[in-house]
Amino acid sequence: MTDFSSLGLAEPILRAVSAEGYTSPTPIQAKVIPAMMQGTDVLGIAQTGTGKTAAFVLPILNTLQQHMRPAQPMACRTLILSPTRELAAQIADNIRVYGKHTRPSVAVVVGGARIPAQIKALANGNDIVVATPGRLLDLVKNKAARLDAVETVVLDEADQMFDLGFMPQIKKIMAQLPKKRQTVLLSATMPKTVRDLAQAFLFKPLEVTVTPNSKPIDRIDQKVLMIPAGSKRDVLVDYLARDGVERAVVFTRTKRGADKVCKHLDMFGFAAAAIHGNKSQNQRTRSLNGFRSGKVTVLVATDIAARGIDVDGVSHVVNYELPNVAEAYVHRVGRTARAGRSGEALTLCDNTERGLLRDIERLIKRKIDVAETPEASGRTVVAPEERASYEVAEEKPRPTSRKPRRRKPQGAGQKQDGSQNAGRPARGHKARSGKAQGGAQRDAKPGNGQRRQKRNRRPAAAA
Repeated sequence: MTDFSSLGLAEPILRAVSAEGYTSPTPIQAKVIPAMMQGTDVLGIAQTGTGKTAAFVLPILNTLQQHMRPAQPMACRTLILSPTRELAAQIADNIRVYGKHTRPSVAVVVGGARIPAQIKALANGNDIVVATPGRLLDLVKNKAARLDAVETVVLDEADQMFDLGFMPQIKKIMAQLPKKRQTVLLSATMPKTVRDLAQAFLFKPLEVTVTPNSKPIDRIDQKVLMIPAGSKRDVLVDYLARDGVERAVVFTRTKRGADKVCKHLDMFGFAAAAIHGNKSQNQRTRSLNGFRSGKVTVLVATDIAARGIDVDGVSHVVNYELPNVAEAYVHRVGRTARAGRSGEALTLCDNTERGLLRDIERLIKRKIDVAETPEASGRTVVAPEERASYEVAEEKPRPTSRKPRRRKPQGAGQKQDGSQNAGRPARGHKARSGKAQGGAQRDAKPGNGQRRQKRNRRPAAAA
């Protein structure tokens, strides 16, 4: 098979594929598309950037085109499960692009978005629903969604769904689907847990393995730079300022770290944006759209968003911090060298991360080449004193709740002869003054009873 027309796809779908500039299917597309069009269950293992999304979207659109019928209220004919919001949005975008001449009805159901709007989108039924497991189950429990009419279910990035702890939700969803259905499971890696899942829910599947397990794409030029942790910021700026860095993704281990790196890059004039789990859905969508359009040239992300970044033209990936799980390295560097292009991945490793680096090298079965320290870019967009004040502000400790001790004014607590306790009344002073002076004054002052009598006394004329 040398082109998409030989796969038997409908003419409107072929037109949409051709308009996107694709003429020949990738290896996984050439195997998965015919199998899905025949109704066979599929177990696909392929690394990121090999065209897995189109491999299941195109046959789904072809089936919907050939067997057109209205969807039932709150139900769908095809259900696609995704581990992250970004990946769900990316799949929906692919459906709309490849289905622009067939116009299937599509609803996206993900966490972090308004539930009333999603209930409204599901009310009349849809041809395709793209969902994250947790939000879909919430809508099913509230009787805003039905799963009894699903004809095809796709589990995309199954290994990441397991890593994120979605397996209990996946099993609940699968238990509510019709027994007679087509099931497709696609994954970048195939650990034992994912294979057990496939054995439980797939019926005589066609297993398609395109690349060895967890091996990054050979077109990626992978380098590692051993540097102290305190030098990573400056090296990152110098690396991104080089010629040829058109669009880059920088990965950090924590959400707070992503925000700090993004702020540092902003200070040096880079068009940077951060994307992680603490960002709202609108913020994450806005950052990704800016990255796709070119308004944002550096995207700082955590691992949870790694597989949802499907943007052609990412020239460089930087591992600012190494991931705790070696498999995450494969998905990080897979953001570059997509759609047949080459790419470069740089890993910044300090002494505390050497063990993580060895785990990655064991996984990919090769040593990562050592890179040279990039030359200083000379990129200065802020005054040195502003940069220094910024760095000091980042390093200052958090305030504590303990109240500071009050200092005594200079000279207080000293006698005139230089000894202590000067300026302080002598002990027993009030008592002595009360006996000597205050006694007579207390006798002269009216007591409470006397004051009350004075207030109640009437003038003589009034009497």
